[in-house]
Amino acid sequence: MDLQRYDWPALTGDLDTQGWAVLPGLLDPATCRTVAALYDEPDHFRSHVVMARHGFGRGEYRYFAYPLPELVFALRTTLYPRLAPLANRWHERMGLPTRFPETHSAFVLRCHEAGQLRPTPLLLRYGTGDYNALHQDLYGDQVFPLQVAIPLSAPGEDFTGGEFVLTEQRPRMQSRAHVAPLGQGDALVFAVNQRPVTGTRGDYRVTMRHGVAAVRSGQRHTLGVIFHDAS
Repeated sequence: MDLQRYDWPALTGDLDTQGWAVLPGLLDPATCRTVAALYDEPDHFRSHVVMARHGFGRGEYRYFAYPLPELVFALRTTLYPRLAPLANRWHERMGLPTRFPETHSAFVLRCHEAGQLRPTPLLLRYGTGDYNALHQDLYGDQVFPLQVAIPLSAPGEDFTGGEFVLTEQRPRMQSRAHVAPLGQGDALVFAVNQRPVTGTRGDYRVTMRHGVAAVRSGQRHTLGVIFHDAS
């Protein structure tokens, strides 16, 4: 997992202009298969959610327990410092008082001091006909404004359909939808809740949501990397 090879100024530009950006091939296929196989090892997880029971869509997911698997821990701790400067600029532009520390360990400590003690990285599994309704991953007052999703299955081989969808709602305008083009092991970085957009009268806030379109065939696994913990 080599983060140095990416053009981070260009990625930051994409995040500023559209609220999402792609890191192609962050995980290789063998690593993707290894992580996906963890789904059937319940000792790694703190909870199991069947989405239809809660009106979230269809499919299921499991939240990892502490201590996190080594790769999941590494993704959290190495991606966070790349994203924290942008998170701070976004909060400044949106007039929000919170600023984020340089290291993920310091941010997790802040979450725990606020009573958000449960880890939020998760594995999702979708079968034919499954989908994830549009939503936001907010688990308490402490919210890092960016998160990451990594498809662990190969589109066109392991499954069809299941596109990752993002929507943005600008004030007094209709919602706009994006479909992120993702291959196995690509990392999608995207806004959790709100992001700033520059208008004729200065910056304003755009609300973002994300979801997954229905899987038409096969099985789709995804790793979600959320940086704040849950209460």
